[in-house]
Amino acid sequence: MPIILAIESSCDETSVAICNNGKITANVIANQTIHENYGGVIPELASRVHQQNIVPAVQQALAIAKVNKNELNGVAFTRGPGLLGALLVGVSFAKSFALALDLPLIAVNHMQAHILAHFIDEPKPKFPFLCLTVSGGHTQIVLVKDYFDMEIVGETLDDAAGEAFDKTAKILNLPYPGGPLIDKYAKDGNPLAFKFPEPQIQGLNYSFSGFKTAILYFIRDRQKENPQFIEQNLADICASVQYSIVNILLNKLKKAAKQYDIKEIAIAGGVSANSGLRNALTEMKESLGWNVYIPAFQYCTDNAGMIAIAGYQKFLVGEFVGQDISPMARMNF
Repeated sequence: MPIILAIESSCDETSVAICNNGKITANVIANQTIHENYGGVIPELASRVHQQNIVPAVQQALAIAKVNKNELNGVAFTRGPGLLGALLVGVSFAKSFALALDLPLIAVNHMQAHILAHFIDEPKPKFPFLCLTVSGGHTQIVLVKDYFDMEIVGETLDDAAGEAFDKTAKILNLPYPGGPLIDKYAKDGNPLAFKFPEPQIQGLNYSFSGFKTAILYFIRDRQKENPQFIEQNLADICASVQYSIVNILLNKLKKAAKQYDIKEIAIAGGVSANSGLRNALTEMKESLGWNVYIPAFQYCTDNAGMIAIAGYQKFLVGEFVGQDISPMARMNF
């Protein structure tokens, strides 16, 4: 019955979790509000705040899980991808902690962990399944054949869907982080009020750079006609943008499901917390006969719970790393 301590520090959340025999018994997330002053994550500031948060987060996680550090059987950590300085804090702490207690180290790929978050709670997807992983930096369709046998069958060629949400929010003068605010205002708007172009990309790949530009020009041109356009139409703009992004995402997912003849469908990553995406996927479940899996909200955004469950699966097969391990800002599956 292994007990795993897990650390996540890839961007601007310092998170520590405990996995006790496959069950997440603590998942502490310390958010960094300092970046709100700058409209985006400042890597150097993120690293410094991780240093401040990591020890209290570990202490809190152990207390919540009612576990003594001497009862731990392994230490899992995010190796990458992410901000190098932020990753360095988590990796360095994990190595020191494991060395002091003579515990095995478990390196986890952040993007794989997002997918494996589906194995925290019931119901759990059956292999093989398709997972649409959508976050601020990644948009991928992944064919998941086993816990660590994954193949990216489609991905963004440039900007990710999360960036499209955040950049749109910035254009609309919404404070950071803007993605959740677009979701909030969209609930009161008409998703068909304004139409935006859908990028025509071959295969199962995505592109959102042109979409962002189209939003920018649309707002610029409407504001020339009416300087109060954003204020008077904020809910409709947000609803229309969200509707368009969700359609772009799910049209490719539907194509992938047909191509691979798979009805086990999952979504993961920070943008999977978006209510428009969750609702649209639930509707498609009914019309296409899919079995749909969506993680609980606390396991959608960056969190150590997903690192813990991935670390647990690696512990079971004895996949450990040495003290010479280093973080990787870019990391393939």
